[in-house]
Amino acid sequence: MYSFDISFVDPATGTYYLADRSNKAVDVVNANTDTIAPQIFPNNGHGPFAGFVPCSPPAGANDCAGPNGVVGAFPWLFVTDAPSRVLSFDLRTNPPTTVSEVFTKVGEKTRADELAYDPRDGLLLVINNASDPPFGTLIQVNKATGALTVVKTIDFDAAHGVDAQNGAEQPVWDPGTGKFYLSIPQIGPTASHGGVLRISTTGTVEATYPVEFCSPAGLALGPKQDLLVGCNTVFDTAGGVWTGNADRDANSAKPRYVILDVRTGNIDKIIFNVGPGDEVWFNKGDNNYYTASSGSPLAPNAITPARAPLGSAATAPTLTAQGAAVLGVIDADRQKLLQLVPTLNVPAVPASQPNPHPAGTAHSVAANARNNHVFVPLAANNAFPDCLKGCIAVFARPSEDEGDD
Repeated sequence: MYSFDISFVDPATGTYYLADRSNKAVDVVNANTDTIAPQIFPNNGHGPFAGFVPCSPPAGANDCAGPNGVVGAFPWLFVTDAPSRVLSFDLRTNPPTTVSEVFTKVGEKTRADELAYDPRDGLLLVINNASDPPFGTLIQVNKATGALTVVKTIDFDAAHGVDAQNGAEQPVWDPGTGKFYLSIPQIGPTASHGGVLRISTTGTVEATYPVEFCSPAGLALGPKQDLLVGCNTVFDTAGGVWTGNADRDANSAKPRYVILDVRTGNIDKIIFNVGPGDEVWFNKGDNNYYTASSGSPLAPNAITPARAPLGSAATAPTLTAQGAAVLGVIDADRQKLLQLVPTLNVPAVPASQPNPHPAGTAHSVAANARNNHVFVPLAANNAFPDCLKGCIAVFARPSEDEGDD
């Protein structure tokens, strides 16, 4: 396993799901016992997941891949795929039965990506991040049968009030406000201007909460109506883009994540020294946020050979996913960074070489509130034990009464 995406733990059953592109499957783990369960594949007359395949014409590495996003709401599992496909599975059968599929936009080749579920109204908000411009889709779920029906398209472009120039990322549902929230990495032409949108259940973008120097990606609802915003770009101490420019940046990196009050749109806290990354997760079992920070301030940003003014190279150094990545732990009440745990990124092997494969980054995380185990999938490597074909690393933190501070 090299290519994978979002993971999710269904709190109703304590089951972990992972979108596994390399195997064209949803991987399943009993998160209460940390044991592997049978994979889930489309069936009942529905075609297979896309897997890791390039777009035609060429686009981003994962733009036409699948599966991508997963959300469990027993007895249903919702999975996104390419091209622009969303499927529902009945988890009460063995194997789980594919009961419905829809396309967020007919003819759209790129993937349906991250998604959120409103169980009160039976609504999915599904994001097509790689489309130009990106868009969201409200999909009605028949809570009795699992059948899916497309309700509305929400365009994220200047003509519709949100000039999303670098995709759209994670949506979440907040039962407290009865709204969806969505992270937008870049709004307008300035790379440092991102934000979080508040979206009604009728598909109206009601507000934009600015988030600077972050490129919002992951999003997780925590206690006190807070959102942890995962930042997927590192900016420097002067506000310039450091990611991709580390070799020629005379300023230091200043990685951060952000905690946002959904009721006001105000930023409660900036958490420095964690990131960049993708998925973030709130675990109510130990009241911590967990961040899949699929990089560090030193990787995967090549710094040699440097371009001017720090060096004389004519072109940017080659970037690679190889190297340091971290699992971040943030106390959700104190809004304080507690720990950075090493994980691992695996570089791609190009098609011109023997045994080619895509890069695998440690960008996915989910936790089981029943036992506070934290799950981070890792691409095939020989650095972590028993991970030669890929694995799901399981972490746990000691409780306060065991001496943890």
